[in-house]
Amino acid sequence: MDIAIPLYDRFTALDAVGPYQVLSMMPGATVRFLAAEPGAVRTDNGMLTVLAEGPYEDAPHPEIVVVPGGPGTRALLADERILDWIRGAHESSRYTTSVCTGSLLLAAAGLLDGVDATTHWLVHDQLAELGARPVAERVVERGRLITAAGVSAGIDMALRLAELIAGADTAQAIQLGIEYDPQPPFDAGSPEKAPAEIVERLRAGMRRPQTPAA
Repeated sequence: MDIAIPLYDRFTALDAVGPYQVLSMMPGATVRFLAAEPGAVRTDNGMLTVLAEGPYEDAPHPEIVVVPGGPGTRALLADERILDWIRGAHESSRYTTSVCTGSLLLAAAGLLDGVDATTHWLVHDQLAELGARPVAERVVERGRLITAAGVSAGIDMALRLAELIAGADTAQAIQLGIEYDPQPPFDAGSPEKAPAEIVERLRAGMRRPQTPAA
């Protein structure tokens, strides 16, 4: 099972590493980090470097594509190199997926025209402008296209992929193996649940050049 995760400058770490951790535990899985050029790729906060082992073109026909999000997606919405790679990979992939604003790249590549999809709640409008139909759900599955909402939702999406590919028993074993049993100290994980002042703080951050949203 060949799994490709394309990286780019200012991607969000958990968007890529969360699915990587889950999917790499599937029997027979090979997960590769790729980028425009092989080598070090920095995350959105500049504090973590992930090594891309090859260029996108090293995996023209992966069985699974996982496109992570991050502030760096905005600079790639007209980058035909990565968009062409996404289109080509999707032609033969078993599943093409995204986490957070990674769905903006799927939409920019033309994969989500008129398709239900999700992303970080702060950029639903931008996803709609790119032709998708934003859905306020944590994971949205439409045939071979699976999109996950903000950052941590990538783990949920990857567990669903593990179920689809390797079966529910394997997916549950992976979940237990990573002890994924969320019990957060606050019930503030969505704009519907978070205090209004916290929601506005995040919206204000979105309006500034630097945003906490992936």
